[in-house]
Amino acid sequence: MPTTFRRYQPDQSLLLPPSPRDWLSEDHLAYFISETVDAFDLSAFYERYEGDGRRNQPFDPRMMIKVTLYGYATGIRSSRKLAKKLEEDVAFRVLASENFPAHRTICDFRHDHLKELRDLFVQVVQLAREAGLVKLGTVAVDGSKVKANASRHKSMTYKQMQKQEKRLVQEIDRLLAEADQIDAHEDELYGPDQRGDELPEGLRRREDRLRAIQEAKKRLEARQAEADRNKGRRPGDGRKSPRGGPRFKREFGLPEDKAQDNFTDPQSRIMKTKRGFGQCYNAQLAVDEESYLIVATGMTQNGADNGELLGLVETIESVTGQRPDKLLADAGYKSEANFRALEEAQIDGYISLGREGKAPPQPPGRNRPASQRMKQKLNSSEGRAVYRSRKGIAEPVVGWIKNILGFREFSFRGVEKVSAEWDLVCLAINLRRLHRLGVVV
Repeated sequence: MPTTFRRYQPDQSLLLPPSPRDWLSEDHLAYFISETVDAFDLSAFYERYEGDGRRNQPFDPRMMIKVTLYGYATGIRSSRKLAKKLEEDVAFRVLASENFPAHRTICDFRHDHLKELRDLFVQVVQLAREAGLVKLGTVAVDGSKVKANASRHKSMTYKQMQKQEKRLVQEIDRLLAEADQIDAHEDELYGPDQRGDELPEGLRRREDRLRAIQEAKKRLEARQAEADRNKGRRPGDGRKSPRGGPRFKREFGLPEDKAQDNFTDPQSRIMKTKRGFGQCYNAQLAVDEESYLIVATGMTQNGADNGELLGLVETIESVTGQRPDKLLADAGYKSEANFRALEEAQIDGYISLGREGKAPPQPPGRNRPASQRMKQKLNSSEGRAVYRSRKGIAEPVVGWIKNILGFREFSFRGVEKVSAEWDLVCLAINLRRLHRLGVVV
C-alpha cells in the first residue's frame, strides 16, 4: 500500500486572507509585550510629533516601542537585524502589523526616545508592585562589567600621549617648513599671485591626531585634578601634603604615566573582568527575592561597587515607594560608611567582609564598629543562611541578561546613553519574567 503524505501545495492561494493573530500561540511573548505596551502611559513619546505639520506620516510610536522591546527581549538589538526580522519573523510581523520601518528609522527612534524608553522601566516595576509581585522583603544587589562600545586598543596612556604629542608637533613643524619652501619655490616659478599654498599630504591627518591627543590629555588632567581635590589638595600646593604627611609623587592635577583615556568612548574605563582587562562600564541592579524582578538599576564608570550601594537603595525607594527589609550584597559593596547608612535607614544588611575562596579578612578594628556588628551577624547560623541565598537571587538575573538575551556589549557611547540602554535591557528581562509568571495586564 503506497504511503500518503499530508497535503502540501505551496502555490495554492488562500481563498480568504488569514488573520495574523492566528499565527502565534495565545500565550506568546509578543502578545504579552503588545498588551503591556498598550497599558503604558506613552504620552511622552507622542509629544515630539504634536503640531509640527510634517508631511510624511511617521510610524506610530506604540508599534515602534513594541518592536524595540520584543527585539531586546529576544536578544536582537541591531537595527538592521530588526528591519530584517520585520520581513521574515512572524512575531515581529504581528507586532508591526504590516509596517516595515527601515533600519535607519528604527535606529533613530531608539536614539531619539532613549530617555522615554528608560522611563518605561519604572512603569513596569510599579505595575508589578501593584500586582503584588514585588514584596521587597529581601533584595540582592550585584554589579557586572559590560563591554563598552569601544576597543581598549583605542586607548593611550598619559606617558604615550606626551611622547606622541611631542613627535606630532615636530612632524607638523617640519611639514609646515616644507610647505613654506614649496610656496617660495613655486612663487619663483609661477609668480606670487598663483596658487601654491596647499597643505602637504598628511598634514591634516597629523593635526587631527594631535588635537585628539591634546583633548585626551586635558580629560586625564581634569580627572586627576578632581581626584586631588577630593584628597584635600589645592592648585599651587605643589607636592606638599595638606595634612602634613609625606609629599605626593606628582604635582597637583598631573596624572600618572599609566593613566589611560579612550578615543572612541572617553567616558568608559579599563576594568578587570573574568576574561581579563577590557574597556567597560560597571552596570548595577537590585533584584527582588520574591519575584526575581529587577527593581532598581545603576551605572558607574568605576570598577569598584561599594560606592553604588546607597544609590541603589535610594532608587529602590523612589521607584517602589518602599525600602527593602533585607539587603544582600557581596564583598564588593563593603565599607564602614555603607554599614552605618543601612543601620540608620533600619535596613537589615548582609554584606560579606571578604571574597569567597580567599583568605579570611582581618577582624575589623575598634574604629569600625558597624563592620564589627556585620561580622558578628554573618558569623551566626541565621546570618550565614540569609547571606547564602544571595547567589540565587541577583546572579541568575545577570546570567539571564548575558546568556539568554546575549547582552554583553553596549550599543551606545557615553555614560548617560549607556545607563539608559541598561534600563532598557533590564526592562526587557522584566517583561520576560512577568510573561513567565503569567501576569495579566
